[in-house]
Amino acid sequence: MKRFLVCLTLAIVLRAAFAGTTPPPRPDLLLIMPDQMRGDCLSAVGHPQVRTPTLDALAAQGTLFRRAYSTVPSCIPARFALLTGRQAQSSGVVGYAMRRVTEPTLPATLAAAGYATVLVGRTMHQSADSGDLGYARQLLGSTYVADDDYDQELKRALPDSGGIRGIVATLRLDNNRWPAAPWPHPEELHPTAWIVRRSREIITTTPTERPLFLTASFYAPHPPLFPPRRLYEKHLGSALPPVAMGAWVDRGRLRPEGDKQGARVLLEGDTLRRAQAGYFGLIEHIDEQIAGLIADFRTRSERAGRPWVILVTTDHGEMLGDHGYFRKCEPYEGSGNIPFIVAADAALGLRRGLQSLAPVGLEDVMPTLLDLAGVPRPATVDGLSLVPVLRGQATRVRDWLHFEHAPTYSEEQGFHALADGRYKYIWRPKSGREQLFDLAQDPHELVDLASQPGQADLLAPWRQRLTSRLAGRPEGFSDGEKLIPGRPYPRLHPAPKTIRP
Repeated sequence: MKRFLVCLTLAIVLRAAFAGTTPPPRPDLLLIMPDQMRGDCLSAVGHPQVRTPTLDALAAQGTLFRRAYSTVPSCIPARFALLTGRQAQSSGVVGYAMRRVTEPTLPATLAAAGYATVLVGRTMHQSADSGDLGYARQLLGSTYVADDDYDQELKRALPDSGGIRGIVATLRLDNNRWPAAPWPHPEELHPTAWIVRRSREIITTTPTERPLFLTASFYAPHPPLFPPRRLYEKHLGSALPPVAMGAWVDRGRLRPEGDKQGARVLLEGDTLRRAQAGYFGLIEHIDEQIAGLIADFRTRSERAGRPWVILVTTDHGEMLGDHGYFRKCEPYEGSGNIPFIVAADAALGLRRGLQSLAPVGLEDVMPTLLDLAGVPRPATVDGLSLVPVLRGQATRVRDWLHFEHAPTYSEEQGFHALADGRYKYIWRPKSGREQLFDLAQDPHELVDLASQPGQADLLAPWRQRLTSRLAGRPEGFSDGEKLIPGRPYPRLHPAPKTIRP
């Protein structure tokens, strides 16, 4: 990767020299990244309960991609795709497993182009031998790591609390399950508030001679579900939406106590209300907090005479009881569909107020930001720049998107999915089961068209697309003529270089 960065720096210098003119100033870049946030939890897309005026305003200034999906919907592989611009199909990171990041990353590529690169908050959750991933500075804060920057500050403010782990234990909460309770301490000590405060300090103290790439990485709304009390009680006292429960769900296997992995559960009654109140409250807290962060960031850019770009997304969603699931790793909208907003300074010529149904994924973050920054993309990137859509020059950059996940909580869980902005096709490699949903008519995936009579002509092209897509994969999912169920589906595979999206 070092050789690539040297070559990239030289290419940028030579391009400017031969152009004979001073290149335009590179934009400051802000990546706002909640963890485990559903794509439908924005008031801009009509959520019946969650109110997100800050994110709505940002979407009104740019583009909201309504059919954005997590490349591999769990934290490690999803963040790998975002950092490297690679799909699981070509990287081999197809499930919840770590491998050393050797590809040029988004922050490293920007650093080579002259950017100051800073991460505040949750780590990018990659293997320790991957190094700093290109972030020259990191201020780390989580809800489960002892003695990181946030936890040390929390212990100084609350010396008898036991730090963040002690608070979570006292509240009897869990980092992966649905119990919820209000944050019991001053709001300024909440991890979300700490991440915003430290991010704003970076914005105001980083010299403006260099463009800034800042990643504000939140742990919320990932459990533990502990929003400020006022937001928790607000939602607990409101009319909360029912979970989506498809006609295809085997309700007989669901239990209120859940399974041992916390993945299959019948959430209902007060348990559901508390989980929703905790989850929705954490999202609204982020939305409140980032208003000042966005204002500071834009002010910095304007004072430096630089354009600005803000991208908001997450690693994956949260099923939150839909179809009897909690957590992630599933192809359904609650888990796979994610928020994806891009807004920018008017000087960059992006359209305003667009809600796009173009299928996009986390692998598109890196090429999009590099394109807006005028930085060449590494050859390893197989995501696509969304700038043509952002500028109104195209309505989409691909016909359909492939996303997947190897089994994590059970062998039956693995999936491959294709989505084109209207339909979503799902294939389960363990059993060979197919599902097809018309998201335009059935956004909650209640009716599985694959099980309905008279849908063979609609289903067949989707099956053929996936058959062609998976041909040549080392797992043996396809022989090019048909899909082959029952094949092993390890979380990492040595993807041949010939397998490209």
